[in-house]
Amino acid sequence: MKKHINDEKNGLDYTLVNGVYLPNLISTETNYEIGHWGLRHLDYIMKHHKVFYTSLKTSCKLSSYLHDVDTRASEMYDHLVQQLKEQQGISEQLKADDMMTWVQAMNNITNQAREIVNNEVIYTK
Repeated sequence: MKKHINDEKNGLDYTLVNGVYLPNLISTETNYEIGHWGLRHLDYIMKHHKVFYTSLKTSCKLSSYLHDVDTRASEMYDHLVQQLKEQQGISEQLKADDMMTWVQAMNNITNQAREIVNNEVIYTK
């Protein structure tokens, strides 16, 4: 028996393993690192957009899609925090002078930025 064969009907290659021909299936999906923004979006599409999720999963594009969403959301969040800090005049000097006021202001800013990113990137398709 040949070690490798090709089925012309379906175009798949097979390899002989322990007397059985197994298809040579190679995933085109790469393993991207996905952060918390991507995981939140994954949870959202799994619950609310099942067809879209299944389509991404079966076409091996889920990981790269979630990586893109995670990257976009992270960049947007960082940009918003910086922009809101500048608009509200939150500085390192305030941190040195009145730590509690600075902490309150930064918590407010991060919550605002998180809410904007959730509404514009995470909980949309």
